[in-house]
Amino acid sequence: MEKAAAPFRSVLNPKPPIIVSCRGKDGKDNALVVVYACNCSFDPPMVMVGVTPERHSHRLIKESGCFVVNLVPESMKAVFDYVGSHSGRDGDKLAACGAKVADGAVVAAPILVDCPVNIECKVVDSIRTGSHEMFVGKIEYVHADKNLMNADGKIDFSGIDFLKL
Repeated sequence: MEKAAAPFRSVLNPKPPIIVSCRGKDGKDNALVVVYACNCSFDPPMVMVGVTPERHSHRLIKESGCFVVNLVPESMKAVFDYVGSHSGRDGDKLAACGAKVADGAVVAAPILVDCPVNIECKVVDSIRTGSHEMFVGKIEYVHADKNLMNADGKIDFSGIDFLKL
């Protein structure tokens, strides 16, 4: 098979697509599409999300010390596209795109109700990796649609129609 040179940017595009939600100290909610995200510890359970310092949500996460990772289904494509192309500096993105939100159970950040899985995290560390600051979040609570839970109490991810990019 013949190979060609490919661009370096985002060659390990993580799946599934996610929206990170957060809340400022002023109580205003925001969300952004995050491309750099992954599990980073099994014990304690932690995830890592990368946000550029220029993003409005970067300051909110730094100040609040928490965020929520929302796994995005195909049915939320319009919300995903909107929050990924508008800034929270210009207004309430979540209200503008009609996203349904609820308070997190543990952290002071909203969950996106129509996402099948929401992962509440408290920031325990961060590292600048060049263009992004990687926020390491200890998982404090996981919301999952009941129809996704198997008999062992685990999430059956095969039941999610993830957004296709």
